[in-house]
Amino acid sequence: MAASSINDVVLAYEDTYRAHHKEAVIIGGCFALVAVCLSLFLILQHLRSYSNPSEQKWVVAVLFMVPVYATESIISLWNPKLSLACDILRNCYEAFALYAFGSYLIACLGCERRVVELLENESRKQLCKPLVEKAAEQDQQAQQKSFWNFFLRPCVIGKDLLTIGKFGLVQYMILKTFCAFLALLLELFGVYGDGEFKWYYGYPYITVVINFSQMWALYCLVQFYNVTHENLRPIKPLAKFISFKAIVFATWWQGVAIALLCAFRVLPKQGKVQTALQDFLICIEMAIAAVAHIFVFSAKPYHFLPVPEYGEVTTETTKAELKVEEGDKETPALLERTETQIKAPGTSIKESVQDIVLEGGQQVVEDVVLTINQAIGPMEKGVTKIQERLHQRKTDSDDNGEEESELEVEVETHVEHHVSTDESDPDLFV
Repeated sequence: MAASSINDVVLAYEDTYRAHHKEAVIIGGCFALVAVCLSLFLILQHLRSYSNPSEQKWVVAVLFMVPVYATESIISLWNPKLSLACDILRNCYEAFALYAFGSYLIACLGCERRVVELLENESRKQLCKPLVEKAAEQDQQAQQKSFWNFFLRPCVIGKDLLTIGKFGLVQYMILKTFCAFLALLLELFGVYGDGEFKWYYGYPYITVVINFSQMWALYCLVQFYNVTHENLRPIKPLAKFISFKAIVFATWWQGVAIALLCAFRVLPKQGKVQTALQDFLICIEMAIAAVAHIFVFSAKPYHFLPVPEYGEVTTETTKAELKVEEGDKETPALLERTETQIKAPGTSIKESVQDIVLEGGQQVVEDVVLTINQAIGPMEKGVTKIQERLHQRKTDSDDNGEEESELEVEVETHVEHHVSTDESDPDLFV
């Protein structure tokens, strides 16, 4: 009876899935189409007004996250057999987009050199560094190197905050990509178990690793934002930060929540139902994110140049009528404000894309290599210390062995000498 009832429930869910699958694909496709069209329109605006390459190449990378998510989600919703491949591509680009957003904040602050100067100045202000007392300077260096300052007082660690922040973002990009392909490999051997929280499947272990890596990357980004948000105020960073973090954070935890609901039988415990629900929700969320990006990552600030080198100069005069009170009388006054802007010339989309791919790709490779070296460096030092200790112990044991052998030789020599002395003494035989 129990088995038959379970089969009836499964068949009921199958019928429900078939009945609503086509409707979900149509509705999700409409939202995905809106998301893709709005995002591509905004991306083209940035490519046509590519006046600040150091910032805009990362803006385009962040904006491209919406069409990637929407396209892969609707494909996965339409054909569940492609869900794992789409999920891998989506996860890989998510990790890259998080790195791109961190690089965008650094670019908005000038460059890495200026960020280092900014962080060092902020550190000196917080620590009130004296100019003469050497002991106080040593104490300051000890405070800066404290590991707990990254959690409690990130503003005092200076340039190390940038190093830790970049390491946190790049490690997530590397681990996310590695775990995505590891999931594909485990799925081929039938031991991945998507959404199954069982010890003999790889899904729970990969989930824990990615979750920790993502939380660390986001925490590093938050700490960097907390220290530099005053300097980032011209770009209104809070809205950008929230809109981007909502996509990365919400979609991941949304997937975990759906998996948990399926594990506790709140939702049907079937893989295609779980992935279909996740893909359908992402299609809707990406349309909302695309609308938000039009206002948050607008291309209007890049329509004009900061310096009058090229382009068309335009002057805008704003007039406002005011009433000034002088005693009991009100005197009308006219306030005028004139703004001169330098219109940026249009740029070729081909040149903009080349700059994004070549320059951006080169920086990504450099940061990945640097992060790998930073991770391998402490390991090499640890291995070297272990080898030195083993060598020292071996040397000490060899020295102790030589000392013991020398002592034995001395004892034997002393005994032989004592015996020969006794034999030569005639009084001993009386």
